[in-house]
Amino acid sequence: MPDLIEASGLSKIYGTSRVVDNVTFTVRRGETLGLVGESGSGKSTVARMLLRLVEPTSGTVRFDGTDVLAANKTDLRALRQRMQMVFQDPFAALNPKMRIRDIVGEPFAIHGGYSRDTVHTRVTELMGEVGLDADVLERYPHEFSGGQRQRINIARALALKPEFLALDEPVSALDVSVGAQVINLLRDLQRTHGLTYLFISHSMPLVRYLCDCVAVMEKGHLVEIGDVLQVCEHAREEYTQRLIAATPELLV
Repeated sequence: MPDLIEASGLSKIYGTSRVVDNVTFTVRRGETLGLVGESGSGKSTVARMLLRLVEPTSGTVRFDGTDVLAANKTDLRALRQRMQMVFQDPFAALNPKMRIRDIVGEPFAIHGGYSRDTVHTRVTELMGEVGLDADVLERYPHEFSGGQRQRINIARALALKPEFLALDEPVSALDVSVGAQVINLLRDLQRTHGLTYLFISHSMPLVRYLCDCVAVMEKGHLVEIGDVLQVCEHAREEYTQRLIAATPELLV
């Protein structure tokens, strides 16, 4: 498979703190790269730089051959239809004053050019794709569980049929059984739509279950990268070995 994402020499400095230091990796089209490390290792900052939600201090990002960091506002808007992000906290990511219909339909309003009937049909389809009934559309976020809210977040991210999703610890705020359901939903959606994922996690067993390749970050540095089974079974770095030992086996 050809590379969809190419990140080269990504660095981010806040004041005197180098949060991400010279990170380079690729993500092949249709595959999942796990970005794993402890809290504060720079994982989320890397994901935000890929989508240019955070401007890198240095480095390059290419999406399907296009230089993301050189894109003007118009080009970046077009790119944003093709690359989306699902955030960690399903509670904070949804506007409590908006109905689910309007939350999931928001990308259509932002990008424009869609009829009301088209948006209604697409939003209803999205509910089915993430395992929710269409009758949830008139309700508000506070009426849903954490797992249901994360499904709504995923539906919103899929609204404009992107090719790439950055998943920022999407199940870390959920209990184990609900998180497992969301992970299996993500696998099904990837197969159905041919999606490419960057999956951020602190759990090596979860990365092993979901990902094709894994990149391990420690204190802003990329310390190990490779095929997920190879890394999990024959980790070269002591830090990676500690991550593997620190998390229990996954029950999905």
